[in-house]
Amino acid sequence: MKQTLKKRGQKIAKKWAVFSERAKEDSKEHIQEKIIDRLSNARQVRLLMLEWALLIIVITSLALTQVFWYRESYSASAFVDGGGYIEGTVGNVNSLNPLFATTSSEKTLSKLMFATLSTIDYSGHVGLGLAESIVPDETGKIWTVKLKKDLKWSDGEPITIEDVAYTISVIKDPGANTIFDSNFTGVKIERPDPETIIFNLPASYADFASTLNIPILPSHILGETTPSKLLEHSFSTNPISSGAFTFNATQNITNDGEKLIYLTANDNYYKGRPMLDSFAVHAYANTSDIVDALSVGSITATADLSVAEESLATSGIVYEKQTSISNGIFAFLNTTSPLLSDLSLRQAIQRGVNTTELRSEIGSEEALDYPILRSQIELGSYPAIPEYDPAAAKSAINEAGATGQTLRLATTSTGHFPELANQLETQLEQLGFVVELSIYNPGQEFIANVIRPRNYDILLYEIELGADPDLFAYYYSSQASASGLNLSNYQNSAVDEAILAARSTLSKPLRAAKYEAFLAHWVEDVPAIGIYQASLTYYLNKNARSFSEDDNLVYAVDRFSDVEYWAVNHAMKNRTP
Repeated sequence: MKQTLKKRGQKIAKKWAVFSERAKEDSKEHIQEKIIDRLSNARQVRLLMLEWALLIIVITSLALTQVFWYRESYSASAFVDGGGYIEGTVGNVNSLNPLFATTSSEKTLSKLMFATLSTIDYSGHVGLGLAESIVPDETGKIWTVKLKKDLKWSDGEPITIEDVAYTISVIKDPGANTIFDSNFTGVKIERPDPETIIFNLPASYADFASTLNIPILPSHILGETTPSKLLEHSFSTNPISSGAFTFNATQNITNDGEKLIYLTANDNYYKGRPMLDSFAVHAYANTSDIVDALSVGSITATADLSVAEESLATSGIVYEKQTSISNGIFAFLNTTSPLLSDLSLRQAIQRGVNTTELRSEIGSEEALDYPILRSQIELGSYPAIPEYDPAAAKSAINEAGATGQTLRLATTSTGHFPELANQLETQLEQLGFVVELSIYNPGQEFIANVIRPRNYDILLYEIELGADPDLFAYYYSSQASASGLNLSNYQNSAVDEAILAARSTLSKPLRAAKYEAFLAHWVEDVPAIGIYQASLTYYLNKNARSFSEDDNLVYAVDRFSDVEYWAVNHAMKNRTP
């Protein structure tokens, strides 16, 4: 059998060799006859050959163009994972503990590194962060909070109710002196089970969910630390985190506080790992350095330049986006100052200040006549603001014997405030006052020497209005103190009653009715004059993606609410049919 197969194989191989040799000879003869022997005739048909060559080139070019054209139609440049983002901020970074964040730089780092129980979503309303549910009882005094499942710190340890309870205890401890302590005065907590915490409030509060927009501290790291010693703990310089990014390193740039804080993507972030691999916050001492860095592309973006500095950021690689935030700029009239304790004088100033002119001078389009934003709650009606009447105002001031009296006007040196103060100074002088204008650098010295002692007759200032129109901090009588934010020292028992009633009801129609009652007194008593709603101006490298301009921001740091989708890297990807 094997011998037979072998003989057959040898015969086939021999036949194949003969066939190959014959084909080789035939090919040579064919090439010689059909090509080489006819080359001499090429001169006679060279034009036809050229035409055919050109035709082949055209057809090939059209085919390549069609391939490229269709490729462009089914693919597009898209943002992909990877890369780093650098945000420029103003203000020192003295601590990375989020309960002590006061400067813009520290607040930015806090939002990037620490998740909160509740959060402000892209619509500008209070939503859920680490909490799975935040539920009030029918009285609005007892709020039950449950955490989401499988939450983890950046070191892999679980985020628990124990962490929440520890954080609240630190906030309530007077020795800690955190930025959230006033929100939890009189609040008691219970822990009925390992996954639940109950807040018992001293009084009904319809918007307590927004108060829970607080970062949580890790009890397994800090639990043995005395609250008054927290700032001295290594956590303040090298924290673990629960937010989209976690701490990596700090680089000191200059001796005046300029720093670079490097963060890396947190694999344990409860919303999923961010698209960016890294995020850095460059804390500058002043805005001029930010302008220079933005223009040359050494930072990706900044939110710490005002519209007034727009002309400075002229680089072709920079895109400007602007969106309103829930902050208001007001002229606060000190109702306890010797001059403005007279209601008739406050009302005269109200009629004599041309707010339309003030707004037009700074190019603001967001007028703000009241301390409640229309986006916060729907009211049935708003009381009429007295019409601008400088003649009547000047007459009333003269009748009150205030013509020629000195009016102390104070503001800060940031943004539009100096320009706005100069315009207001001119208007007040035209009404007959002698104006003493003082412009201060913002900071602790300004708070200690001007805000707390109410060392002004009129204060031109910006305040946060929040997601809900809670007016307690700015107009309730008990807050007319050095530690409170009632910047007008305004006291009215009917107003106090309306504020507390609005706070205590969960019914929106009833709350609206109480706010309408408050506004009637506010317009009549003139503790403040609304000027405009603030906006966030964000300067961004055109090749990067950040928050959407359609987002409704409450606070400036809410721009980071979807930071997990921010990106800087591009790649070509097929379109979805």
